[in-house]
Amino acid sequence: MSGVGILGAIIIGILAGWIAEQIMGRSHGLLANLVVGLVGSFLGAFVAGLLGFSWGGFVGSLVVSTIGAILLLALLGMVRKR
Repeated sequence: MSGVGILGAIIIGILAGWIAEQIMGRSHGLLANLVVGLVGSFLGAFVAGLLGFSWGGFVGSLVVSTIGAILLLALLGMVRKR
């Protein structure tokens, strides 16, 4: 999340977690959305870096964080079913 600052990172984390929650059909609270969004942002940034994608600013960080949060929820869903 380059160039958004700590407050921007928290807002992006909450939004990314909420969007991922809606897409995946889950129901979590605000704190869980923040954690999923922030961890998802690291996962999304790692995957985007591996694929050679670059992003910047609020919208780019939100997209990458949301994709990472969706991946995180999908991975957690696969682990929990076992």
